[in-house]
Amino acid sequence: MARIDAIAKTFEPAEHEEALYRAWQEGGFFQPSSDPSRPPYTIVIPPPNITGQLHMGHALDNSLQDLLIRFKRMQGYAALWLPGTDHASIATEAKIVEAMRQEGLTKEGIGREAFLERAWAWKKEYGGRIIEQLKRLGSSCDWSRERFTMDEGLSRAVTHVFVRLYEKGLIYRGERIINWCPRCLTSISDAEVEYEEQQSHFWHIRYPLSDGSGHLVLATTRPETLLGDTAVAVHPEDERYRHLIGKTVILPLVGREIPVIADTYVDREFGTGVVKITPAHDPNDFEVGSRHNLPILNVLTEDAHINENGGDYAGLERFEARKKIVSDLEAAGLLEKTEPHRHNVGACYRCSTTVEPRVSFQWFVAMKPLAEPAIDAVRKQQTRFVPERFEKIYFNWMENIRDWCISRQLWWGHRIPAWYCSDCGEVTVSETEPQHCSKCGGTSLEQDNDTLDTWFSSALWPFSTLGWPDDTEDMRRFYPTSVLVTAYDIIFFWVARMIFSALEHTGEVPFHTVLIHGIIRDGEGRKMSKSLGNGIDPLEIIDQYGADALRYALVNGNAPGSDQRFQVEKIESGRNFINKIWNAFRFVVMNFDDQMDFSSVSEADFNLEDRWILSRLQTIKGEVTANLDKYEFGIALGKITSLIWEEFCDWSIEMAKPRLNGSQGDKSRLTVQFVLNQVLTESMQLLHPFMPYVSETVYGHLIHAEGSIMVSAWPKPDDARRFPAEEKTMAALMDAIREVRNIRTQMKVAPARKISLIMVSADEQLRGHFAAGQAYLERLAGIGSLKTQADKAGVPVTAVTALFDGGEIYLPLADLIDLDQEIERLEKENENLAKEIGRVSAKLNNSQFVGKAPEKVVQTERDKLIRYQEMQKSAAERRDLLR
Repeated sequence: MARIDAIAKTFEPAEHEEALYRAWQEGGFFQPSSDPSRPPYTIVIPPPNITGQLHMGHALDNSLQDLLIRFKRMQGYAALWLPGTDHASIATEAKIVEAMRQEGLTKEGIGREAFLERAWAWKKEYGGRIIEQLKRLGSSCDWSRERFTMDEGLSRAVTHVFVRLYEKGLIYRGERIINWCPRCLTSISDAEVEYEEQQSHFWHIRYPLSDGSGHLVLATTRPETLLGDTAVAVHPEDERYRHLIGKTVILPLVGREIPVIADTYVDREFGTGVVKITPAHDPNDFEVGSRHNLPILNVLTEDAHINENGGDYAGLERFEARKKIVSDLEAAGLLEKTEPHRHNVGACYRCSTTVEPRVSFQWFVAMKPLAEPAIDAVRKQQTRFVPERFEKIYFNWMENIRDWCISRQLWWGHRIPAWYCSDCGEVTVSETEPQHCSKCGGTSLEQDNDTLDTWFSSALWPFSTLGWPDDTEDMRRFYPTSVLVTAYDIIFFWVARMIFSALEHTGEVPFHTVLIHGIIRDGEGRKMSKSLGNGIDPLEIIDQYGADALRYALVNGNAPGSDQRFQVEKIESGRNFINKIWNAFRFVVMNFDDQMDFSSVSEADFNLEDRWILSRLQTIKGEVTANLDKYEFGIALGKITSLIWEEFCDWSIEMAKPRLNGSQGDKSRLTVQFVLNQVLTESMQLLHPFMPYVSETVYGHLIHAEGSIMVSAWPKPDDARRFPAEEKTMAALMDAIREVRNIRTQMKVAPARKISLIMVSADEQLRGHFAAGQAYLERLAGIGSLKTQADKAGVPVTAVTALFDGGEIYLPLADLIDLDQEIERLEKENENLAKEIGRVSAKLNNSQFVGKAPEKVVQTERDKLIRYQEMQKSAAERRDLLR
């Protein structure tokens, strides 16, 4: 135990955090116990991108995971928090391409092999940055098990799954309409499209009938795609157009004849009931085109410029082409009208570029057979969502799921394990590179250039990281995992895919609970973003306030599934709480003796204040454990804070001070030393999952049988130290003391002035406790004399009164104020009020004022007169009582 003069006066996080984290790691405390009798508890980290920089979302997500894993570790579980990073195909490739652009290089110019060498070098240099940042937060992951989505083992799992699904007919290659990002130059899945409502227009365009008999009018939000129209459609039962079905129209500005077709897809009630069909650039049109065998005419390049099929508009960027086409339609008399229109526009979730529907040969996963068991598993609560309301998002997405486009036109990622025979066109899908074509025996095989969607490998994360498809010890012991902690915005990106992948490949759900948290918003409730410039760097917060203060702020008030606003005041509250703990800790240790033997302390030695705080500790231990089991982290932290700050620091320590003035060896002194040490020790254990650094530092200076707080046993309620009667008594005493303090403050009674207290209660036992607790009242409320009685007999009518839990307290007014001064003050107040009454009465007796002034003004003066008269009466009564 360190001497008090060796302990700093304040807790400086920078002086402790790095050394403590290193000691935890070197002690092997982050690794799960190898004791087979300990039940497993597993969390897999949502792998941050290797391009990532720690932001507030990461800080919240990982603070909650660390809280859970530290709690379960202390409860005796073999607790594994498995870390790792994601290769993030699109984001990483974009960064490398940009770095090459500054060197005047392109990936096509240097070739795939050289590009991948650069990518791995970039990953080596920057990929571990976010891991080091997570460590600064205090994350107690088992870093010896760190994984990467493109490491050898996980890559083998990805290939195995692809081949297995292909062989089952659940992966196929086909021409479909997909979402295309013109900036990232790759396909993206439906889940990677973010929709935003935008202001646009409906352009109503005339399509002349080929026979010259008139024209059809239809509305579109994308006039630039009319270059690729291959039909116009009407509803087969629409009487307005039934006679035109089978005829043709002239495509405006292009001059090409296209048919008028009938399809039930058309909504007769919307617009004119006529729609343009552009199979290459709209998913619904693609389906209509498939039913009617319409040609597919692509008019856009990969980077969203008009291609050679666009005639005079070739080379124009899509939105520039839109402007020119609208202008040309107007000039040709083919634009009937333009009206404003708000609609949802899809954008790439990575770069926010408006996506283009595009027909392309891609690889897909057939989702219906995989989605059905995953829906069933959640319905049967094999995996449950906390809060439960988020199941709706899961079910909505899974029940309406479309086949998943998994191929990406990128080089960084898992290359698709498919080879094409140049001789016969056969496709060979294999876990290992084939040497010859399985159909014709040819050796001219070329591997597919595309890579897999990043989420394809992330979907395997809960089991591939444990060694699957091999039958490993980790897989047997730690799978299925226990809880997944994640934000609600990736339920369909990631959570759903992990569930259906796990069920398909392991036969079990990947985790039993999905704990959903909200997102961190700024002080105005806005989402943090680069464009708004309202992001907060958690590393700067840690530098200034320490990791514990940040974690406190993130968990304080946290409720599952709910967004929360970032407020600097919460950070400062966290820092103030740390200071409060540190000051209390220094006081407790300062009052330790060199030789203390707590073994001689027994229950018989405890007085009222000891029994109260020890009993409160048992209550809080039970409640906090129950809160954590229900993921009520904010509530749990609030209870711990209240116990430490209010009950221990503000009351228990204050009540202990007189006994600590006793001599060394004095039994009362030893008893209170034991109680203070015990309460502070267990309070630090309760606090540890939330604020690991300050709790470990304080714990290390206290007296206990265990080493690091990280591997100490989670405190359990001790029924032998529950004293409900003493809790009730002390609650009444504390309530009374608070009321006396409030009255003293309100009446500005000098702190040194002693006052009398009359306690009235029908509860004889409570009166006895008050009499026994007179010393507390004297020291903590400035009471000079105490009288307890069953009724109000003899209580001065001028006494100031207040209610408390169990009775009433009365404070004689003469003890609170100087009566002569108060009488003089009341007489002056009476004189002033008489003057005001005279002034207002004169005004109201003035007929000109009453007759000419607005009624509202007159009524205000009448109200004043009544109020002044009541105040004068009250002041006179109080003056007369004091005489």
